[in-house]
Amino acid sequence: MSEPKIYLDDLAVPRTAVMQRATRAARGLDALGVREGDCVALLLRNDFPFFEVQQAAALVGAYSVAINWHGKSEEVRYILEDSRPKVLIAHTDLLLPLRGKLSPDLQVLVVPTPPALQQSFRIEPKAAVPHAGDQVWMDWADAYEPWDGPPRRARATMIYTSGTTGHPKAVQREAATPEQAEAYGELMRCVYGTRPGMRALIGGPLYHASPNAYGRQALPVAELIVMQSKFDPEATLAAIAKHGITHAVMVPTMFVRLLKLPPVVRARYDVSSLQWVTHTGAPCPAEVKKALMEWWGPLVYETYGGSEVGTATLATPEDWLAHPGSVGVPTPGTQLAFYGEDGRRLPDGEVGEIYMRVPAYADFTYLNNPEKRRAVERDGLISCGDVGYLKDGRLYLCDRRSDMVISAGVNIYPAEIEMVLLQCPGVQDCAVFGIPNEEFGESLCAAVQPLPDADLSPELVKAFVGERLARYKVPSRVDFHASLPREESGKIFKRRLRDPYWQATGRHI
Repeated sequence: MSEPKIYLDDLAVPRTAVMQRATRAARGLDALGVREGDCVALLLRNDFPFFEVQQAAALVGAYSVAINWHGKSEEVRYILEDSRPKVLIAHTDLLLPLRGKLSPDLQVLVVPTPPALQQSFRIEPKAAVPHAGDQVWMDWADAYEPWDGPPRRARATMIYTSGTTGHPKAVQREAATPEQAEAYGELMRCVYGTRPGMRALIGGPLYHASPNAYGRQALPVAELIVMQSKFDPEATLAAIAKHGITHAVMVPTMFVRLLKLPPVVRARYDVSSLQWVTHTGAPCPAEVKKALMEWWGPLVYETYGGSEVGTATLATPEDWLAHPGSVGVPTPGTQLAFYGEDGRRLPDGEVGEIYMRVPAYADFTYLNNPEKRRAVERDGLISCGDVGYLKDGRLYLCDRRSDMVISAGVNIYPAEIEMVLLQCPGVQDCAVFGIPNEEFGESLCAAVQPLPDADLSPELVKAFVGERLARYKVPSRVDFHASLPREESGKIFKRRLRDPYWQATGRHI
């Protein structure tokens, strides 16, 4: 068997090289004063140093704070000021807007932005080069001897929630007990199918919880890991065919883009090596998943959970095909409960806000703001703000509580309409939300991103929805956008679309 490798697009390095640099960097972090429970921040795109930094931080018992590099400089600075890391490791181009604005007490190490990322993100070559006086991560780490200090309790990656309203919050977990660590490892094997010899594809950014957890689980056992610098549907098929990919983690928007490739393009690539694809991040339209499994086979697994609670449910391909639309059964030991707006606990089958607890995860608090946990906790269970119901032991999602639209006293869940819209010919992306209406309080607006050269009109879009859903679920307004503010995780920033309609009213609902 050949030595395990890690790829960034077409560039490969041996896994041993990544792990060896991580052990040297651990001693370096210790020399910089990083102690158990401290934070180490990463402002990195998918790249080899991402794995190196996380492994090094784990060895010294520090939290890795993976920052969403799509954020504006003010958003990045907020996270740095909130988490107070001892060290920041950043790609040179991502550091540019922050130079001269960071605390002088923050030690900064730079990673030259590699050619693959320069090409994918159209980065000027001069922005990819370290400045005079910069400490370069690779040179800095390689100057130390490997870490041989006493074992420290590894911390989880500290994930900042998406922050669709107000500032994002950091979910800080306690160090796991040995029992929790064992249960977590078993849960991850059930969710991602990790096993020795797997050939793993990472198409989403590693700052997101699911690709991050998947990557950390695959790292010690995979024969091969392929990180994509940026998701591209045809490049994804090419990577699967070229490397014989067996396992992948994706989000539904990736499925949609893959399925909209012309049949002649799809036919060019052999995807028969695939054995296990897990999707997370957002609900997947039933038609999309059915179409994908007709193409790839019954190998798509679905999970539901959140940064605060972890992976609460799992739908295997077989179970989902028998119960389409569900997000699966509770993972081992998970508790689920549903509450109405009056705080009353609801029986199975009634739609309510979902509260849950997953015992495989160590307990958490919100960094620097433990009081905020009270707003999401009830009877020892935690809410991620979603609405759904339980039927035959399986969880079905309706929508985000904050996204629900009340029109003429009727509760409308935009996610259901979005799932239909994504099937409309010519639609690449969409979002549905409530806008002010004098008669009904709210009415529905659909923001639609058309495919290039698509021949769409508001009337065509409304007619497509009207043929499939009740009349009151048809958007009264359809606006076309060149692009929508959607993260690669699949989550869309509806507030940015919705707020302009409400600003003149002086209210938000």
